[in-house]
Amino acid sequence: MTIADNLAHIKNTIQKSCDKAGRDAADVTIIAVTKYVSIDTAGAALKAGVEHLGENRLEGALEKWQEFDGQATFHFIGTLQSRKAKDLIGKYDYFHSLDRLSLAKEFQKRCPEGEKIRCFVQVNVSGEESKAGLSLKETIPFIKSLEKYPALEVIGLMTMAPFVENPEEARPVFRGLRELRDEVQKLNLSHAPCRELSMGMSNDFHVAVEEGATFVRIGSILVGKE
Repeated sequence: MTIADNLAHIKNTIQKSCDKAGRDAADVTIIAVTKYVSIDTAGAALKAGVEHLGENRLEGALEKWQEFDGQATFHFIGTLQSRKAKDLIGKYDYFHSLDRLSLAKEFQKRCPEGEKIRCFVQVNVSGEESKAGLSLKETIPFIKSLEKYPALEVIGLMTMAPFVENPEEARPVFRGLRELRDEVQKLNLSHAPCRELSMGMSNDFHVAVEEGATFVRIGSILVGKE
């Protein structure tokens, strides 16, 4: 199977999930998570029709950006040290892991005047100690506090579900994030339109799409591992 074949299969699966949920498949963006693959493989993914690349380590993120600047939309999906924020501003288009004020402050400090940084607030819906992110109860107060940082635009929420053999077991996590997103939307916060949901990976993205995912982060079944 080539990357193009993999991409076609993933798109077909997304279409089926959207049909089941009464959604438009055009509302779901596929992010190719290229953290485990070479620059050559990432380049092959772009040639196959991938438009969004996701990285979770600073070194790999900068390497991919230097190679493919102007050829892709870039997503940083991992934990980012506050002091390293300056290295990605102006390069990466989306940040999926905003979960603390120290990072928000650094983004605000480093963002060019008049520009916006599109962020997802990371939520630990499952409550697993091994997962980063805010608790369900912490999320709305945190989002409200971000009003002090006009450079930040909270476009949505992100979560990582537990890795389980049966993807259906992850459904309550995805549903919980969607319900929380809906709560945030009802607040009508100008700095937090919060329309998007970044959730679902290679093993469970079809369930995430059924529950409302608008961005899915797919690595192994799309670009493989090296």
